[in-house]
Amino acid sequence: MRVMVLVKATTDSEAGLMPSPELLAAMGRFNDELVAAGILQAGEGLKPSSAGKRVAFDGDGREVSDGPFTQTRELVAGFWLWNVADLDEAVAWVKRCPNPMPGPSEIEIRPLYEEADFAA
Repeated sequence: MRVMVLVKATTDSEAGLMPSPELLAAMGRFNDELVAAGILQAGEGLKPSSAGKRVAFDGDGREVSDGPFTQTRELVAGFWLWNVADLDEAVAWVKRCPNPMPGPSEIEIRPLYEEADFAA
């Protein structure tokens, strides 16, 4: 099963603070483990929402908003795309992950829809 692993934003990531060299090295080692296990399909960090835009849809209408966006806790600072056996395996890998932020942080795991989900 494929899952999107979302690293939630914090006030530090939204301020554009870069991870320490130690954290970058630890995350690099973790990513190497994911590659060696055949799990990692993609992964990147995202720039703060101040560098982004949102497009709101309402019928045929489109409204573009410039960042930054509020509710930092609901924003995403980075992601991985993993191929795992099940959610339990994804949780086990996330528990091994270095804390992606200097302080408290959250990682969310969401299964992707697969072709079989639409078969019915």
